[in-house]
Amino acid sequence: MSLFVVATPIGNSKDITLRALETLKSVDLILCEDTRHSGQLLSQYEIKKPLLSFHDHNETERIPELITKLKSGEDIALISDAGTPLISDPGFKLVRAVREEKIPVVTIPGPAAVTAALSIAGLPTDKFLFVGYLPKSAGKRKTLMSNLVKIKEILPQTLVFYESPYRIEKLLGEIETHFPDSKVSLQRELTKIHEQVQIGGINEIINQPKVLKGEFTIVVY
Repeated sequence: MSLFVVATPIGNSKDITLRALETLKSVDLILCEDTRHSGQLLSQYEIKKPLLSFHDHNETERIPELITKLKSGEDIALISDAGTPLISDPGFKLVRAVREEKIPVVTIPGPAAVTAALSIAGLPTDKFLFVGYLPKSAGKRKTLMSNLVKIKEILPQTLVFYESPYRIEKLLGEIETHFPDSKVSLQRELTKIHEQVQIGGINEIINQPKVLKGEFTIVVY
């Protein structure tokens, strides 16, 4: 009777841990954002377990059913499409609810784009703030970026953003506005075949040619 929060690869399927594989093979049910996407990974490792879709739009309504299953003695694994669940992915409400019921929650650690990006950025990593995705609202984005400027003045630290290919140019422009002297590591498709890393001042990064496909992680100091 446990909920296992299991990290899966952010790109290269070989990055899955032995413990993650053992856990996914042992549980009664696996929660995932996209059953087709996760089904491919599980099939590669010959894991045949029931899958249940679990994402931002159905998380709240799924929780009572999952609590019932856990209380009946089932073990459940939570995975995301890529990386560590809850890091810019659904799951917080479930973990909170399960803990409130005094049911064990077990972490199966592994890949996360934020730590992978920091490890190769060549920028300070002793202190960092994970920002993730910015809000879509222009006003909220401006307020958040202004607050980040104040935070960095009080405690100098590296910032880590996630962004889609559709808004990456906009985000880089906002970084240039608020952090004009910053050093940036722009990383695309980490651990995948077309992995790309660009490093330099924000002005250099903006002017360099880019492939606007895949997911981006941006490290700023």
